[in-house]
Amino acid sequence: MSYLNTLLFGVYPYIALAVLFIGTWARYDHGQFTWKAHSSQMLSNRNMVLASVLFHVGILVIFFGHMVGLLAPKWAYSWLITPGQKQLLAVVVGGIAGVMCLVGGSMLAWRRLTNPRVKASSTMADNLVICILVVQVALGLLTIIPTLGHLDGAQMLKFSAWAQGVLTFQGGVAAHVADAHWIFKAHIFLGLTILVLFPFTRLVHMLSVPVEYFGRRYQVVRKRA
Repeated sequence: MSYLNTLLFGVYPYIALAVLFIGTWARYDHGQFTWKAHSSQMLSNRNMVLASVLFHVGILVIFFGHMVGLLAPKWAYSWLITPGQKQLLAVVVGGIAGVMCLVGGSMLAWRRLTNPRVKASSTMADNLVICILVVQVALGLLTIIPTLGHLDGAQMLKFSAWAQGVLTFQGGVAAHVADAHWIFKAHIFLGLTILVLFPFTRLVHMLSVPVEYFGRRYQVVRKRA
């Protein structure tokens, strides 16, 4: 079990990060025409706005919440809140955002898998990504259950030490999560797997901010004579 824990949480994170950065760079360099969201709104707009807003707002809050929660050193916030208060804040905010994301993501997944027009234009990667994201969010919500039994902040500090240790190339980082609940381990593993899939799916569109759109000239469209 110790070997498997080291492999999954000490070695696999670096494999995932390497695939993420190298794969994303290679795709942007060699396949820019495939770098898009592949929007299906034109094919079916029913409940699309509600589902998309819930999903995207929820996942953005979750993403930045994880970034701050895992990568912020203790000294950066200890003057304001304790680790226990920070963990409780993560449960409340993350829980609300998670429910939003789960509802919106489930609606989008159902639409993609059942709507004939959307289904016909979807690739296997499209279906896989939305389903994995929904499962990942569900796992994240399930982590609230064991978290409620440990609101002293010690658990969050362990995960922060693991994440910061991975990014700073520290040895033995897998030990920080060795005794974590299996739900947390499944959540982390699936999150790393999403990083592996990132360069090869529509997820790359989240790196593109349409800044030029606001300053570009209007397109003139005329009717035929």
